[in-house]
This record gives sequence, structure tokens and C-alpha cells, in this order.
Amino acid sequence: MILLVLDVGNTEIAAGLFENETLCADCRLHTEAKLTEDELYIYLTRFFSQQHIEMPDIDQTVISCVVPPIIRTLDAFCRKYLTHAPDWIGPDSVDMTICYRNPAEVGADRLVNAFAAYEKYRTSLVIIDFGTATTFDCISEQGEYLGGAIAPGIGISAEALFRHASKLPRVELFNPPASVIGKETSESMKAGLLYGYAELVDGMVRRIKREMEPPNPKVIATGGLASSIGEISESIEAVEPELTLEGLRLISKRFRAKGSG
Repeated sequence: MILLVLDVGNTEIAAGLFENETLCADCRLHTEAKLTEDELYIYLTRFFSQQHIEMPDIDQTVISCVVPPIIRTLDAFCRKYLTHAPDWIGPDSVDMTICYRNPAEVGADRLVNAFAAYEKYRTSLVIIDFGTATTFDCISEQGEYLGGAIAPGIGISAEALFRHASKLPRVELFNPPASVIGKETSESMKAGLLYGYAELVDGMVRRIKREMEPPNPKVIATGGLASSIGEISESIEAVEPELTLEGLRLISKRFRAKGSG
């Protein structure tokens, strides 16, 4: 059984190949709203060939997508080159009570993260995803999706500094500086962005914990900068870099079960 999972975000597409339950490879592509199914085929063919996998070898495709303009391309790619329709993540895809007033508003990636994290930890949780936006998702001890919060992502903030302050350069956001007090401009920017977001995380978690019952949920992080912020945050307890891909794998079983029923 070979499974292809795609997590389509506003900035990147994360692709994962599972053979049975093992993630054998993953890659990331820039999200392009005008991408065609043929261009996607070219990009993914290289990825597949490195794993000695051909397009017809893919048995199932599961997609989480928060970029509506690219949905048609993804569907056309699957039908044309993989010869099957993809399974799409939505509110009914996860076996969880969703406490949002309108469950359809919850991003597919947030639902996948919530499902995967609860399947692993089976306790109340705060899940922080460092993507284009920084999201906080809250799960009750009974596995209910309670809701959460959304803040601008670190990359958005860094780009805003570069675009709106004429003397400030673009900076790499990995490897937090040793000191909060920077001795040069790029170091000062990194300190402000990374340590600043660590404080945002810790402050938000502190406030979230006051509202959750029981009041001490486990705090985990995922997404591109989860490891960097995890090093300096006082509240993040574990980093799960493959959480979304693993969640898509788990949900793929539910799709197969419905199909066989």
C-alpha cells in the first residue's frame, strides 16, 4: 500500500510518501496559485523517481488544502496522472467533535493536526503550528476540538520589517542568537523576531491554560520554525515535525474504510 499525502498551505506544499505505515520520503514545494497539473506532475515525478516509485504505484492520495484556487489543479493532477480521485480533508473527515460555531471555517490542516496529536497523546492539548500564520489549536481531554487562535507568522513579520523599514535587511530565522541584546542589525532583528515570538507563544499558552479544563494541557509544536522556537520557548514540551503528514496517514484509513463499506 503506497499512500501520497499533500498538505497544501499558503506558502508551501508538503508532500509525503507512505509505504504502509512508514513515511519513506517527504519534500516541500512553493505554493503557486497558477500551478498547472502538468507542472505539478513534473515536480513530483522527480520526487517519486528518487524513491523508485512510479505514478501508477500510488494507491491513494489524501489532500489537506487551505488554498482554494489550487484545488482544481490538484484534482486534475490526481485524476490525470494517478488515475484516481483524491480524498479531501473537511470537517467530516476527523472523528472529533468540533466546537467552532461553523466547523467549515476550521482550516483543514488544523483539523489534521488536532486529530493526529490526540491520537498520539490522548490528553488535553495545545498545538502550535508555525506556518504562514501561527495557529494555536486547543483539544479537550475528551478529544473535542475547542477552537484556538491565529496570529501572523514569523515569516510575515520578518518580511514586513524588510519591506517597510528601508535600512533593515532580510534575515534567516533559524538558530536564535545567544543573546537577546543584539550587537548588529541582523542579530537584533533575529532576537526580536525569534525571542519575541517565543514570548508570544508563552503568553498565549498561559492565557489558554487559564480557560481550559483541566488547566494543564500538553503543549506541542509543529511547522517550519517549531524546532527553533521550541529551543527558547518555556511552554513547548515537544516538537512534532511530521504531525500533519502523520495525521493525513491516519485519516486515510477512515477514507478507505468508508470506501470498502
